[in-house]
Formats: sequence, C-alpha cells, structure tokens
Amino acid sequence: MGKAKIAITLDKQSIGDLDKLVETEVFQNRSQAIQEAINEKLMRLKKTRLITESLKLKRVSERKLSEEGLAADVTEWPEY
Repeated sequence: MGKAKIAITLDKQSIGDLDKLVETEVFQNRSQAIQEAINEKLMRLKKTRLITESLKLKRVSERKLSEEGLAADVTEWPEY
C-alpha cells in the first residue's frame, strides 16, 4: 500500500513526549509513532462499531432465524 505525506499540528507537550519515545528507541521516528497510534485507534474504533452493531441485534429473533429449518425431520435433509 502506498503512503502519502500529511501535515499535522500537535501541542508542544505531545511533541516532547513523542520525541522522548524516539530518543529512547521505542520508535524509529515520529512518523512511525504517529502511524502506529493512528492504526491502533482505528482498530479500536472498528471493534467498538462491531460491538455496537452487534448489541442492536434482537437475540430471540436472530436465534429463530439461525435455527429456521433445523426442526424438520433429519430424514428430509438432502444427502451430501
């Protein structure tokens, strides 16, 4: 996947904290630190969205849909 440069603005405290992480070799550079932070945040948001959408499901009706047709006699099922 290609990369593109962007400009961001951070407060001095955040930049200082970021630079300390680079100095202590937690990250190779500022870009790597910011990229990892963004990726982590995006993953958390995706998981949160999935959980939120899952909670909207009505358990009883979803279970009925998933079990639909299972009550039929097994002998009526096609052979595989």
